[in-house]
Amino acid sequence: MKIGILGGSFNPVHVGHARAAIEVLERLGLDRVELVPAKRPPHKEGADILPFDLRMELVGRAIEGIPGLGSNPLEGARPGPSFTCDTLTCFRAEQPESEIFFILGASTFLDLPSWRRGLEIPSMASLAVVNRWEAADKVAGFIESQWPEARREADDTWTFPGGRIVRVLDIPRLDIKGGHIRRRWLERRSLRYLVPPGVEALLEERDDEVAVYWGKRA
Repeated sequence: MKIGILGGSFNPVHVGHARAAIEVLERLGLDRVELVPAKRPPHKEGADILPFDLRMELVGRAIEGIPGLGSNPLEGARPGPSFTCDTLTCFRAEQPESEIFFILGASTFLDLPSWRRGLEIPSMASLAVVNRWEAADKVAGFIESQWPEARREADDTWTFPGGRIVRVLDIPRLDIKGGHIRRRWLERRSLRYLVPPGVEALLEERDDEVAVYWGKRA
């Protein structure tokens, strides 16, 4: 099995997340891409993070009916902040025969040195780096400086010792941020084409609960 992992706070999940998952699924010929909400995002801890169970339900609504996409509640059972190195270790233990691709944006990829065990991530899983337009002139140099042992196979592909790879993929640019969605929700503005219809509907259904975390609506 070839499985993609797309992690994030998903506060809330939006069409950019879903489209990225579909693009990587198709471009890399994966069997499945799993969206994995962080229970406690280490870089985004704050009072406005919706409860884990609600974010899981929102993810379920977002990918409903999309072949090849799934959600994974792995982080909900683990204590402490949701560090990627721990998540990938769990995936490798649970699915040792699967080829794992961790999906992340180019700007996030360039931040790996600031993550816990960030420079070890390519030894834990292959990487799918999306949105090359964010840092097209930096990605190659970053790989060469941080991992000189990596062999460049093509303009967009590097192979690491042990067989794991880094693939850099251009995908449609959907510059959507969770903060923009939360602000529009507070202002009772339309979220159409920013989030999947099921996500917008669930945010309305759970209006009172969401308001506890995002604030009182106008």
